[in-house]
Amino acid sequence: MEFSLEFYNLVLRFAFNLLIATIIIRKIYYRDPSNNDFVFTYFMFNSLIFFFAYLLSNIDINMGFGFGMFAVFAILRYRTDPIPIKEMTYLFIVITIGVINALTNTDSSYVSLFFTNMILVILTYVLERYWQNNLLISRTVVYEKIENIQPVNHDALLTDLQNRTGVDIVRFEVRRTDFLKDTVNIRIFYKE
Repeated sequence: MEFSLEFYNLVLRFAFNLLIATIIIRKIYYRDPSNNDFVFTYFMFNSLIFFFAYLLSNIDINMGFGFGMFAVFAILRYRTDPIPIKEMTYLFIVITIGVINALTNTDSSYVSLFFTNMILVILTYVLERYWQNNLLISRTVVYEKIENIQPVNHDALLTDLQNRTGVDIVRFEVRRTDFLKDTVNIRIFYKE
């Protein structure tokens, strides 16, 4: 049995695709071993999309069909259990990498393909590690010590909120005050 040049091209592209997916999934996304719910899904989606796109690249299809296929996968967001937006973003990343690595034609150089993949890896890494880590998480709490909302008592309010929530609050906003119930909605901002 003799293998053609096209088969070697498929194997080389898939190995490269799997390497890039592994870097993104295992080294960037999968930092916490207890959060492995989506690792299998990401690898399988990436591989399925790669082979699907690669094998269909030899068939003459129009751009509308390609967008239609992408839309089918996007609809999964609304037809399945709710997936957090970050996990959905990683799903689109691995899908896109599979499509790029499968459909890049021979007119494009492997250097361009490598550059595109490296930019996606670097961008994902930078956004995940540095930018995402500097974002503040917000949460609204109902607070009943109404006397602490006065500006002179803000230090006491901050201390009390930190003790009750157990998080290091960076800042807070007093939102809606209900003097009939002696409660106030306070939006707190903290780092994870």
